Amino acid sequence: MLKYSRWLIVIAGLLTTASCRKSGNVTTAFYYWKTSFNLNQQQAALLKQTGNNAYIRFFDVSWNDKEQRSYPNAIVQLNELPAGLNITPVIYITNKTFENTADTAVTTLASHCNKLINQLAGEKKINYTKVQVDCDWSLSTRDKYFSFLKAFKKLNKKQLEATIRLHQVKFKDRTGVPPADRGVLMFYNMGKLNADLQQPNSIYNSDDADKYIAYLGSYPLKLDIALPLFSWAIHIREGRVIQVYGKIGRRQLSDQAHFEPIEGQANYRAKTSFFLDGIYIKQNDIFKLEETDSNTLNAAAQQLTQHLPKQKHTTIIYYELANIDLSKFNQETLTQISARF
Repeated sequence: MLKYSRWLIVIAGLLTTASCRKSGNVTTAFYYWKTSFNLNQQQAALLKQTGNNAYIRFFDVSWNDKEQRSYPNAIVQLNELPAGLNITPVIYITNKTFENTADTAVTTLASHCNKLINQLAGEKKINYTKVQVDCDWSLSTRDKYFSFLKAFKKLNKKQLEATIRLHQVKFKDRTGVPPADRGVLMFYNMGKLNADLQQPNSIYNSDDADKYIAYLGSYPLKLDIALPLFSWAIHIREGRVIQVYGKIGRRQLSDQAHFEPIEGQANYRAKTSFFLDGIYIKQNDIFKLEETDSNTLNAAAQQLTQHLPKQKHTTIIYYELANIDLSKFNQETLTQISARF
């Protein structure tokens, strides 16, 4: 009996070691997309518990039609940063910027972006090791965008990541593969926003993902994964989508004084006209609620791991920390989902 007990202890130890080895190959991280970096106590705790890794959007690059030039927009205010925080700067560049930027000005644009990143990082003594560029490029802007990435990499000299959409994986021969060290697959926003209440969740649904995901095995860039933590309500009036609201959720829509459920548990009709947090809602307006929860993330992880090539290390980046619903997502849940990779 003693020998049997010892074998149980050995087996348990081996399982624990194997489990630790697997989770050691995965890093959990969060996007932070607000213009002012401020964490509440719960957000800071979650960040620390999962490894202290944040991908912070430093600024956007937009195009000014009036002045006919690109400009930095929504520059982040980096306030108090938690000790030991590992920060990856992210810049979002609109496709319109590359549509209007001359070929000869691309290198100058890369230089300006590199200078601003280093200025923001230097002010807070941030020693970053990589930069992520987010741009949903098109066929007409591909060459300029790829030239930008090459020029930026030459100037910045850190690891360069580029975000990748599912259609860019499937049609890589047409859309091209960005000249970056790694890609980050944005595994959300894969359906079209529409007023049809029977259409599946546009944030994530397996049917839409199935149209593209089989092509992951042949994609030449190593891929990290971005997964959604957010939910939203699609505001529909007279059969047309008029807006999408992240701040309207099931709690607001369950208010029986103002809404009634229709065609299932995720669609609601306004019973009267009123204002909700400054938003005008007209009688008979419909809200189509699209939610993300742990079941959604587990389904996405299961689908992805069937097609992702094996690699030594993967980072799972959750979008996003500033607006996370801590009643749905905690350290244990997110760590378990990350470990599936």
